[in-house]
Amino acid sequence: MNITLSVDDKLVNDARKIASDMGKSLNQIIREYLENLTRQQKAETDFDEFVALSGQGNSQGWKFNRDELHERT
Repeated sequence: MNITLSVDDKLVNDARKIASDMGKSLNQIIREYLENLTRQQKAETDFDEFVALSGQGNSQGWKFNRDELHERT
């Protein structure tokens, strides 16, 4: 998908130089930023869901026992 942005010429030129120094195109830098942004948001959402669900279970007094878990006697 192509998008159009309004960005100051100096900002674009400076960003292109930085991208070039990194061996990347400005397009690639922007794409990677957007990917990281959405990945970070998903991780935060997943963590919030984990926190909300933590402590919701009921073990009914059962305690973890490694030998039982691995069927050892």
